[in-house]
Amino acid sequence: MKAFQSGALVFVLATGLAAQSPEPPLAETRLTVHTLLREDVFAGFLSNDMNRFARAERNAAALLEQRPGEQGNLRAWQGGMALYRAVRAHEAGQPAEFQRLYQQARDFFTEAGKATSGNEGVPAIVGGSLAVFADRLPQEQRAAAWAVVYDSYKMLWNGQAPALDKMPVHLRGEVVSGMAMAAQRTGRQEEAAQYVDKMLTLMQGTPYEATAKQWKSDPASASASALTCKTCHEPGRLSPSVARLSK
Repeated sequence: MKAFQSGALVFVLATGLAAQSPEPPLAETRLTVHTLLREDVFAGFLSNDMNRFARAERNAAALLEQRPGEQGNLRAWQGGMALYRAVRAHEAGQPAEFQRLYQQARDFFTEAGKATSGNEGVPAIVGGSLAVFADRLPQEQRAAAWAVVYDSYKMLWNGQAPALDKMPVHLRGEVVSGMAMAAQRTGRQEEAAQYVDKMLTLMQGTPYEATAKQWKSDPASASASALTCKTCHEPGRLSPSVARLSK
């Protein structure tokens, strides 16, 4: 992954599920591809709503034709969606289908990483998608997946750390918790402990703080618990964005 704009590395993987995306063709060309896709993607990720998830897949394919300059971001979203379908296949006892879909996800992520424009969200989408699902992959796939998570979050950290204390809770929490979790899963225990300490400072009074305290008091619990996806953020969600554009 290269040529990313560090100032634009917002964590695009919000977990709000209220609004619904339109069916293709997508008329609202002023909305970002992240706003158009995100909520339907997470309806699948978090609520197993595969009707909305399938709509996100259709919308991503339509957006590739309508906005070729966004190929990096869109391939990253498609990679995340293929990853989720791969995990479902694995958990359904379909190894051949898992292999096919997981290779597709990896190919999409690789293509996204090679894009030199329309790619500001790639580290967040790739790292965030794998952070959600890496522990649900077959054991032999997990180390490589977490290595990608670590590299992706490191890009986010390097771009956002100077202004982290000024960011909204969700964005701040996801970046620092993602670094802590990725460091722990890749065997960087000392580094993980440092990020947990940062969480205790930066995330006081938030849902992130409670899990960070657990990791601090019982380091052995880290391997069986997650630090990310503790809150949702409002900016960029679909319904408010459409309402603003209609005024």
